[in-house]
Amino acid sequence: MTKILPRRDVVIVGLGWTGSILAHELTEQGLDVLAIERGPWRDTATDFNIGYVQDELRYGIRRDLFLQPRVEAMTMRNNLSQTALPMRDYGSFLPGNGVGGAGVHWNGHTWRFWDSDFRIKSHLTERYGAPKFDGLQLQDWGVTGEEMEPFYDRFEYLAGISGKAGNIKGQIQEGGNPFEDVRARDYPLPPMQMSYAPSLFAEAARKLGYHPFPTPSANLSKAYINPLGIAMGECTLCGFCERFGCANYSKASAQTTILPVLMKKKNFELRTDSEVLRVDLDGSGKMAKGVTYVDTSDEEFFQPADMVLLCAYGLHNVRLMLLSGIGKPYDPNSGEGAVGRNYCYQTNAGMQVFFDDKNFNPFIASGALGQSVDDFNGDAFDHGSVGFVGGAGINCIPTNGRPIAMRPVPPGTPRWGSKWKAATTQAYKSTMTYSSQGSSYPTQGNYLDLDPTYKDRFGRSLLRITFDFPDNDLKMSDYLSDRMEDIAKALGARQYNNARRKKGWDSVPYQSTHNTGGAIMGADPKISAVNRYLQSWDVPNLFVIGASAFAHNAGKNPTGTVGALAFVAADAIRNQYLRNPGAPLVSA
Repeated sequence: MTKILPRRDVVIVGLGWTGSILAHELTEQGLDVLAIERGPWRDTATDFNIGYVQDELRYGIRRDLFLQPRVEAMTMRNNLSQTALPMRDYGSFLPGNGVGGAGVHWNGHTWRFWDSDFRIKSHLTERYGAPKFDGLQLQDWGVTGEEMEPFYDRFEYLAGISGKAGNIKGQIQEGGNPFEDVRARDYPLPPMQMSYAPSLFAEAARKLGYHPFPTPSANLSKAYINPLGIAMGECTLCGFCERFGCANYSKASAQTTILPVLMKKKNFELRTDSEVLRVDLDGSGKMAKGVTYVDTSDEEFFQPADMVLLCAYGLHNVRLMLLSGIGKPYDPNSGEGAVGRNYCYQTNAGMQVFFDDKNFNPFIASGALGQSVDDFNGDAFDHGSVGFVGGAGINCIPTNGRPIAMRPVPPGTPRWGSKWKAATTQAYKSTMTYSSQGSSYPTQGNYLDLDPTYKDRFGRSLLRITFDFPDNDLKMSDYLSDRMEDIAKALGARQYNNARRKKGWDSVPYQSTHNTGGAIMGADPKISAVNRYLQSWDVPNLFVIGASAFAHNAGKNPTGTVGALAFVAADAIRNQYLRNPGAPLVSA
């Protein structure tokens, strides 16, 4: 029997970056806020203690901080003609589990998307004509870069981002990214001090006429006190960022930027180890009544609320919408429907460069310490003479020298034995790596829906991912791999290995946790699930916040944009929605 609980003003599903930002902002407004988190409580002092957090086997290999398929699995296929099968182990991407979500284990790259990204269909049509992107399902996001700028600024100052602005109030800044949009002010902290590999990479890039700049980093270059009064420490370059929590309070996460204030508030409550099964709608199907969830004893509860915010990992947001009957599911055959539409990923490729006379000391590292080149990102370069749209950043960010996973060896090296041992000993210190992080553009056949066969332990359909890399994106990636090869030659290396992206997405090897789309934002409810404020077109007291709102993915990490969009939604709720609760903020 379902136990009915006292009503709350707001119930939030998931307490990662977005849930924490929304919870703080709405409690500041005086609302009674409850967050429900499927995973456990995670705290820096107790869960990421310096005495044991730097355990590569536990966290890097066995993935202690990540969602396991036994809790929630997904199925995958490359196209509609295939039968999707369950991913028995998460490999291609690694969703987080517990308070803080994926913001606990991220590397810290913190980018702003450009105006040409938010207005992608309009921009490319104006510059090249619509036939240039024929076959792609591109659409505008419903916002502009200028409108997003103050919300990016709020997230960067909350998180204490280290970097160098490239364009302040229209003035290009030496040493920054000259291709970025106008920003009001510089980052709150200066760039991190560069290590040898990114410094050498930047030198070679400049010789080719490119414009390298310090990668904007959520690993702090100095001690910092954020606008909430929370003190953070300077990064110690330990090389344990990706897949790890930060023991030093120097990587921005919900734990280090928001939760110390939020958890003390009397009008906020958190329930951990509790899984939301569905959003419950009223008899009209037009308003959310609350959510139904179960705890570790499998007892079922109904939590009534005046407002529901889906702040889980993007893929989970989409699944909850589909399971709850919110919005029209996307149909890949007709191209109609919004929920599940425009699933995108990230089109990455890599380069290993081998030297005889270099010592890069790879263990002196952090998740976002490096140099980047945006000369071929987005529409920073003229696409008129190339057979694709989109682009990628080229990033030299040596994140770690951890002994189990970091074993670079030149092509042709045996996979075991004395020759392998000799090669890995030589290559460990003398190998430079860099990569292209490319845009992922939507097509009609890449989407999310509910699997017709496979169920979870509650009898709910699993999420099904249908995805393969579009030909457009592979052409883009191949072009960027050529540019990376130019840099390798300019470096004068003994040998290099160019790992190009190929057709056929494989869910086994790790590639990126940058899953986007499925509950995308826009100005047209026929082709978007939420409006520009991330309010559901179909259920106006439901907001869906996260990378699920991206109408495509740019050649950048999504976290900065996810954080900015959380502030967009919070601002709209506080200053518009609460004046007339339950009303749409945008007319359909």
